[in-house]
Amino acid sequence: MQNLIRAARSAQKHAHAPYSEFPVGAALLTSTGKIFTGCNVENASFGLTICAERVAVTKAVSEGYRKFRAIAVVAPHKTLTPCGACRQFLAEFGDIEIICADSRRPGNPRNFRLSQLLPEAFGL
Repeated sequence: MQNLIRAARSAQKHAHAPYSEFPVGAALLTSTGKIFTGCNVENASFGLTICAERVAVTKAVSEGYRKFRAIAVVAPHKTLTPCGACRQFLAEFGDIEIICADSRRPGNPRNFRLSQLLPEAFGL
């Protein structure tokens, strides 16, 4: 999964994070092996900010993909897990693997199943 982490690190460089100065990158692996990337895009109206994970998922869905195997999330200074909103957003598409890496030390990621991070996801 190092290729997924590399793709997330590359996406992180495009983050728009002028308020938090905390750029995050994500790379989503589809069931067919295609990778979609995303970065966080902040807004002065903080509620309008979109996380890197949701950018990657919306890019994939907008191109017709609905089945995902894994997502890598790269943040500065720590191995960050997806926020609650992103966890619920990802749960719409199944119990995928979550790979969390520090952009300074990407070779030591933490791996989870989404169900570990969101054991009782909302569903209709």
